[in-house]
Amino acid sequence: MPAAVQQDTPEDLIVFDGTCVFCSGFAQFMTRHDTARRFRFVTAHSPTGQNLYRQYNLDPVEMETNIVIVDGKAHTHMHAFAAAVRTLAWPWKAAAVLGLLPDAISKPVYLFIARNRYRFGRRACPMPSPELKARLIE
Repeated sequence: MPAAVQQDTPEDLIVFDGTCVFCSGFAQFMTRHDTARRFRFVTAHSPTGQNLYRQYNLDPVEMETNIVIVDGKAHTHMHAFAAAVRTLAWPWKAAAVLGLLPDAISKPVYLFIARNRYRFGRRACPMPSPELKARLIE
């Protein structure tokens, strides 16, 4: 179930681990395909990102999930991915079907990847694109 966000948080925001190749890749993907420029972005390591992790009782050190806020509601784990791609045009919107998987299946898979993300990919990611950089908030 999505959680409500604090008033000073943008209604559409993606909080991501800026040092993870998968998370940064997701942010870059969303920047490219969010043609309506709906989302703003914040890294999980920033003060705002850390505060959001704490607000949703998530570990701000492990950062095992992105936080996707859509229409003022926060989503985590596979529901975060689904909520984000649901806002995109076709064919990307079709990937939102992953949000229909039961948590008993999707959450363990998501957490396995999240907990091993530095082992599967680089820890240091390339600089954000100019488009993503322009949409980053502190």
